[in-house]
Amino acid sequence: MNNTSMALALSAFSFLLAVIWGQPLLRVLRMLKIGEHIRVDGPKNHLSKLGTPTMGGVLILFPVALLTILFNAVKVFGVSVFGNSTLVPLIVFTAFALIGSIDDWYSLREIRDGDGLSALAKLILQLVISIATVLVLRLMLKVPELYLPGFDFEIRLGFWYFPIAVIAIAGFSNAVNFTDGLDGLAGLISATAFVAYGVIALFQGQIFLARFCFILVGAIFGFLWFNVYPAELFMGDTGSLALGATLAVVALMTGQWAVLPIIGIIPLSELLSVVIQVVFFKLTKGRRIFKMTPLHHHFELLGWSETQIVQRFWLIGLVAGLVGVALSLV
Repeated sequence: MNNTSMALALSAFSFLLAVIWGQPLLRVLRMLKIGEHIRVDGPKNHLSKLGTPTMGGVLILFPVALLTILFNAVKVFGVSVFGNSTLVPLIVFTAFALIGSIDDWYSLREIRDGDGLSALAKLILQLVISIATVLVLRLMLKVPELYLPGFDFEIRLGFWYFPIAVIAIAGFSNAVNFTDGLDGLAGLISATAFVAYGVIALFQGQIFLARFCFILVGAIFGFLWFNVYPAELFMGDTGSLALGATLAVVALMTGQWAVLPIIGIIPLSELLSVVIQVVFFKLTKGRRIFKMTPLHHHFELLGWSETQIVQRFWLIGLVAGLVGVALSLV
């Protein structure tokens, strides 16, 4: 079986595991009454989502962790299926999922008045894990610092690599978190981005990393089985924080993180819309650029339906992914 076939087969297996695991998880979440809270100031049509089970990121984590750990264990017996480097994005996914699950749990149990972790506490935890990850990537795995389209050599950034990489991991973690607001949106966008980087990794010969990406894609598709409109399950911060951080780590491992703003144009736009709105609001003492942020809420209030926004954003993400892969091959 060639490398591409193996990656696709693992993706399909991961999908099946997620779908099978999904129903028991839904029953547990409903039994524990782990249901979504809805923003009071959000679009009124979202009130129908109140009480939908959340923390669905666990559904993605289970097959990804199982397959990655299993195949690393197989390697001990002399069959090289995965490389140790796949443990780094897995650990990052797990660590950020833990942060998200604490935030979700605090919110659901109305600790701190249902606001979840404080923004400062969440940011500190994200930065600590991001710093540790970047040190491992550079000092232990010695990943390439940067490849730019049109240049056939690695560009050295020296000291500046470390703060840029830390900001990329923490920033994209929050970017995907802001994207998670409509049924299927964050999942579709994330899966498309991981396919793009899986293809880039295949072209680079990073077979193990490519397989990890496609396992993650399969798990996300399994989650989407329950998350497409009308959603039976939301990923919550448990999933969104983890997916964003892991996407940035995979991009850094390929050295092709210069195209991450293109491949991840939707999460980046969602994040920037919030930043722009907050800054403009403070500078103008109450005026707004967007009707509501993150960006998908702006289009909801313009009259676009939920499915229109998800499908159009996904189409943009798909085209951006194709452009990103093309640029990485230049």
